[in-house]
Amino acid sequence: MTNEVHRQTVFIVDDDPAVRDALSLLFSIQGHPTAVFACAEDFLRAIQPGWRGVVVADIRMPGLSGLEMQEALANHPSRLPMIMITAHADIATARQAFRFQAVDFLEKPFDHDQLLESVETAMRGLPAPTSAIGTRPVPTTLSAREREVMALVVDGLDNGTIGERLGISPRTVEVHKSRVMTKLGARNLAELVRIAHAQGAR
Repeated sequence: MTNEVHRQTVFIVDDDPAVRDALSLLFSIQGHPTAVFACAEDFLRAIQPGWRGVVVADIRMPGLSGLEMQEALANHPSRLPMIMITAHADIATARQAFRFQAVDFLEKPFDHDQLLESVETAMRGLPAPTSAIGTRPVPTTLSAREREVMALVVDGLDNGTIGERLGISPRTVEVHKSRVMTKLGARNLAELVRIAHAQGAR
């Protein structure tokens, strides 16, 4: 790891003081300076064009949400990459985060090593961590039907609607979805969206 990466700051935006403290300690141990903010509004008031590093922001906060902050920063001169974290992940939220160019989307409780790798890769300006789950190739063992189901799940459709579109029962949709997630190593639907986004499947 270069000193240039170490000098970049991790900007932590989370309304939970315990999370701010834990993340600040985690990154400080790795040699990254940190700056913490209790809400999106405080961060938006403070941000300067010359800031360098990466933002780690919670999705759900009082006042502006992490997604609203992300949208507000879309055209900011600093162009800080963002990693979104949440205890309440869903497909729609994950899709919106990636639509505004989130580097990663992690559901609490997340793996600290994965978060560190995402942060350090973002600081280098790379699109995604090479060992993160979201960059695994979509396996060729996915059947054509499983790929169809995956695409519709990532679009946010429920089992009933997917079943109607494909002419199969909602129970069969659930079976295909379960197989897809097992083959891709996705622990939840938000990770499935991340995998699909990273692979350009959408």
